[in-house]
Amino acid sequence: MSLKLPQAPGAGLFKQGYSSYSNADGQINKSIAAIREIHQMCLTSMGPCGRNKIIVNHLGRTIVTNDAATMLRELEIVHPAVKVLVMATEQQKIDVGDGTNFVMVLAGELLNVAEKLVALGLSPVEIIQGYNMARNYTLAELDQLVVDEIADKNDREQLAKVTRAVIASKQYGNEDLLSRLVSEAVAHVLPKGTASGAFNVDSIRVVKIMGGALSNSTVIKGMVFNREPEGHVKALEAGKKHKVAVFACPLDIAATETKGTVLLHNAQEMLDFSKGEEKQIDAMMKEIADMGVECVVAGAGVGELALHYLNRYGVLVLKVPSKFELRRICRVCGATPMARLGAPTPEEVGMVDVVKTMEIGGDRVTVFKQEEDEVSRTATIILRGATQNHLDDIERAIDDGVSAIKGLMKPDGGKLLPGAGATEIELVSRITKFGEKTPGLLQLAIKQFALAFEIVPRTLAETSGQDVNEVLPNLYAAHSDETGEGLYKGVDIDGESADGITDIRQDGIYDMLEMKKFAVNVATDAACTVLSVDQIIMAKKAGGPAAPQARKPGNWDHDD
Repeated sequence: MSLKLPQAPGAGLFKQGYSSYSNADGQINKSIAAIREIHQMCLTSMGPCGRNKIIVNHLGRTIVTNDAATMLRELEIVHPAVKVLVMATEQQKIDVGDGTNFVMVLAGELLNVAEKLVALGLSPVEIIQGYNMARNYTLAELDQLVVDEIADKNDREQLAKVTRAVIASKQYGNEDLLSRLVSEAVAHVLPKGTASGAFNVDSIRVVKIMGGALSNSTVIKGMVFNREPEGHVKALEAGKKHKVAVFACPLDIAATETKGTVLLHNAQEMLDFSKGEEKQIDAMMKEIADMGVECVVAGAGVGELALHYLNRYGVLVLKVPSKFELRRICRVCGATPMARLGAPTPEEVGMVDVVKTMEIGGDRVTVFKQEEDEVSRTATIILRGATQNHLDDIERAIDDGVSAIKGLMKPDGGKLLPGAGATEIELVSRITKFGEKTPGLLQLAIKQFALAFEIVPRTLAETSGQDVNEVLPNLYAAHSDETGEGLYKGVDIDGESADGITDIRQDGIYDMLEMKKFAVNVATDAACTVLSVDQIIMAKKAGGPAAPQARKPGNWDHDD
């Protein structure tokens, strides 16, 4: 009689290399434990006093940031449950720009409290039902908590009010300067009386130039390129309009696709052959100059011979290798990029007021600028700073601020909620009351959903170095005020008040309603998705065996 050896479940079902984790093996608890690791990492980075993380990615690039979406994008996460939360933060970043840490922290906390409910004996289905009821109630209550609204979306002061809190969570201390730069750049781009949704995030560019201080940063209406023109002509005459031609093809003789052989009988034929090429390029460049074009932007290479003739005709030549930059410069000048070399038609020619070369720090840059009366569709923020990592982090903060403006342009985007954890504390008490009125086991899930929101003011108080056990009771007491003034009380991260509470109206700390709604929606969906999974089946990674590692330098007999 043969001996029957025990086998792994599903061994005959899947190909070799598959791994399966079910709820019988405690899959939910393991997934929540994995999410807790990444949740703890993002928790300390939340808020204006949040700590930065240094991440060295697989390419060896060092990133210093406290933005959850950036951290999670650079980390190579393989756990499928954690990836659900990573996708949720990415979606928040794309749609609203701000609140990525909030999504990660709230989703992680919802799963933490759900673990206790699972231990009590509630099924994941009951928890999901309770969470969905609480989410619907929360979205309705957020509309009741609106305390301010942006009426004029073209006013710089009003725009700065929205971007200030967004930028403060990434660059605390520089929020006034950066929000002023963002609102100034957006005001250049938005025409007066613009319709909602007319704002394009791509219209705001950031150019980082090392040296100087952040206070030296400026906004230029138009485009700034981190390179100077190719030829002798470095600037165009000020005070008049200049025609611009944009070429997506190389400024050179086109090489034929088939190989050809030229038979030359004597030296004269050789001279005539090279002269014919010169005459051909000369004729092309003369055609361009005769159209009145004073500036040529090349998206590919510029031949030496073409550059020589363009210099002779007094045409400024700028090489822009990036197709995205080429698209933006067409938007600034109103030009059409041409795929053929030759004279442009009047419809393909763009117009620009100023083309000049400036020296900023030690770098020479080229500026394409439209004058004040023109509506330019692109603005550039020139950032100055000491280190590249610092400039990169400031650029991410500005990107978040610009994305917040995109959220502001939505139909209900102008509505503002109290910030500094005031909204979350108010939601805790309101959702808890709603849970107490709900019959059955669902009230347990609803109450725990409410408790999850406490993580925001708790973290704000912790990261700013205050005693949480004092600040939170004071906040709850302030929000129980019947007059409605308690709604404006938030965490004082500066520690100027004795009780750790500040009035958000004085400090101008507001959160966008659109951002908060989207974040609550996305975080609840992500948590419910993880709870609804009862089995994870993972296939073996594609690809063959790993490549052999190169031998370490030194003697083969040494351990090192």
